[in-house]
Amino acid sequence: MVLRGLQEKFKVKSGRKYLAEELEKPALATNRTKGISAIGCIVDVDAFSNAEVFYELIDEFSLRPNAIKIIGYKRDFDKNSPFAIQMFTDRDLGWKGKIENGYVLEFLGREYDLLINYYTEDNLLMKLLSVRTPARLKVGLTEVDPKLNDLILNTPIKEFGTFKAELKKYLTILKEI
Repeated sequence: MVLRGLQEKFKVKSGRKYLAEELEKPALATNRTKGISAIGCIVDVDAFSNAEVFYELIDEFSLRPNAIKIIGYKRDFDKNSPFAIQMFTDRDLGWKGKIENGYVLEFLGREYDLLINYYTEDNLLMKLLSVRTPARLKVGLTEVDPKLNDLILNTPIKEFGTFKAELKKYLTILKEI
């Protein structure tokens, strides 16, 4: 038991070191052109449990039905999770900042025009996933490290309607939609 706790502590330490190194590097380049046709969403379901509302962006931005990929973070592992989206937890942290979860690997296997970091908590796993996700434009909320996002919206996490309206406004200004 003590050995497992020590191992977890070192995994977190190596993950933080990897994150600091990645934040100093330039962002991952993507081959995607201007316009929004693929959206990835990293959602903290502990703070915002209705992650399925991100599918509203399909109609809002006139996207294909499979254009949005949502992955949720939950602090504690729950085998009988009532969520319809794919999940990852603290148990999925591996050595050197790797997240050992099949859903995460599938999420990272795609390139996105827009990555939405919909969380406010300073969480190592969500930040690692944000850094590793290949996206042309990254959008997040105010409370998160500004190095992770290209566009930061000052909206409360519980008010998705406000977030959606602000996102549409700024994407229009940037001539992405």
